[in-house]
Amino acid sequence: MTTGNHSNQQKFDFLQHEQSTITSYLKVYNFWSELTIANKRIIEESIKKRSIQIHSVEGRAKSPTSLAKKAITPSDHDPSKPKYLQPLKEITDLSAVRIITFFPKTIELIDALLKEEFEILEFSDKSKNLLEDEKFGYQSVHYLVKLNSTRSGLSEYERFSGAITEIQVRTILQHAWAEIEHDIQYKSSTTIPTDIRRRFMALAGLLEIADREFQAIQDDDQELTIRAESLVNTGKLSEVEITPSALKTYLNRKLGADGRMSDFSYDWTVRLLKKLGFKNFQQIENCISGYDADQISRILEGKRQGQLTRFEYLLLTAMGERYIERHHFAGQNWYGKLPRKQLKMLEDASIKIGNFDPLSIEEEINTPLNPG
Repeated sequence: MTTGNHSNQQKFDFLQHEQSTITSYLKVYNFWSELTIANKRIIEESIKKRSIQIHSVEGRAKSPTSLAKKAITPSDHDPSKPKYLQPLKEITDLSAVRIITFFPKTIELIDALLKEEFEILEFSDKSKNLLEDEKFGYQSVHYLVKLNSTRSGLSEYERFSGAITEIQVRTILQHAWAEIEHDIQYKSSTTIPTDIRRRFMALAGLLEIADREFQAIQDDDQELTIRAESLVNTGKLSEVEITPSALKTYLNRKLGADGRMSDFSYDWTVRLLKKLGFKNFQQIENCISGYDADQISRILEGKRQGQLTRFEYLLLTAMGERYIERHHFAGQNWYGKLPRKQLKMLEDASIKIGNFDPLSIEEEINTPLNPG
């Protein structure tokens, strides 16, 4: 009987441990919240300075209830005791920041950034542990960091010196898996039914393939952009597909750079060119060659207009009625009166109106038009 009483006296009080964890954490919660805000700001400013494109940066101080729940998790070695006897010292994600990227390669850029801006205490690639732990999950990398000595020496950061923050870095697809995983009942491949296990594995594979393909598409797009710029710059215009970036390169050379033009404006103009029937830049060159964009702009507007407006005036002049008939707005009742009035103004100023047709086979092999 004495032995039994002694055993009861030694039984760990999980409820008291939970309550004391919350009480202790509430006293320092503001510190961890402010640390998170500071680290999130450092990361965001560093990403902006390096012009790294990401989806988002999230940050949070662990909630008291979440910390308490984690604190009373039974130990793997002795379930009669909690995994964390000193949760405020042993749990390392009281402050946490999550960086979500679009592409896997961006994770490498973030890695270099973190190593420069923080002191890395620990690094782990969670994907390597999934098979060993027989768990389904997502690929992501985790860091435990603290402010480096340069920054912690500043008065605004001095109080955070030595405090640890967990930083997670993952792609947006990895993040989607992680969010859904919270609602998945089965965590272990040894307990999940075979059919569902197969589907989990297929889904995980699809997400990994999707990440790779998105990265490959971005890489190919960048290579095509570089190649198109090179071809435009070397005059091999017939080999260049009409894209917004290629159009910008072409017009910068042809009409002079104009920093006021937006990406949307180049995209809109590319759609117009394709509507008009153009397939490559040699056709465009053949169409507008010999016309003076500044002269036309001053006749129509009284001054030199922006790059894309001058370019559209060149197309109007070189194609004449065809430009109006094939324009985006050709089906609108309000469209047509102004461009025809502009053509009359050009004729009155002795500018020859062309009838270039990019859909004509003859025009594709024509020498550049010279209106005289």
